Amino acid sequence: MIEIEKLYKKYKNADVFALEDFNLTIKSNEIHGVLGPNGAGKTTLMSILSGLILPTSGKVSIQGKELQKDLNKIKSLIGIVPQEYALYPTLTARENLLFFGKIYKVPSNILNDKINLLAERIGMNKFLDKKIESFSGGMKRRINLLAGILHQPEILFLDEPTVGVDIQSKLILLEYLKELNQQGMTIVYTSHHMAEAEDFCTRITIMNLGKAIITEEPKKLIQEHNAHNLEEVFVSLTKLS
Repeated sequence: MIEIEKLYKKYKNADVFALEDFNLTIKSNEIHGVLGPNGAGKTTLMSILSGLILPTSGKVSIQGKELQKDLNKIKSLIGIVPQEYALYPTLTARENLLFFGKIYKVPSNILNDKINLLAERIGMNKFLDKKIESFSGGMKRRINLLAGILHQPEILFLDEPTVGVDIQSKLILLEYLKELNQQGMTIVYTSHHMAEAEDFCTRITIMNLGKAIITEEPKKLIQEHNAHNLEEVFVSLTKLS
């Protein structure tokens, strides 16, 4: 689904590379977690995969299409849910979703019904006509997710999707994301929550200082390192790298 080869990224006036000789294969229909401490390069990687910034060098292919040559074609295949809320606070949830649906060219004759259906699935149908500025963090996260999946993308990029949410919203979000994955959506996800990633992801990549250290299934990683949980593995690998 995604092939990353010898990817480098160095920002203007930076002394070091944000990404350096980064290689990774993400398989179709997996939930792939990208984990790393602050400054590891996670957000830079997600920004490149989403087409928001260009790499300094290297190659990224998504479904056989080269990112730098076929970005417009790739955009229709991907959905993006950023860490910061990508919502207009003075508009209602419905107005926000109508706006993003039109950007994604969801047909007008089905857009409103789709919004109602998706909102009901995550417990937000009663709040669609209320302004975003009145929402809790968890409610904003749910609408933020819907904005990224209205066009039914084949790949969904999630950057810290459960930061600052209540436990109820977190469970709703993760359950729904698993459901989307079971329906065929490939999910690429970053997080600082090791217990969450251990349960949620089918494979993970641990990275540090712009490099991929290891990629494996969470349970296998824990077994191979004689650890009790993923957090122990993460601390050990990022400390040594």
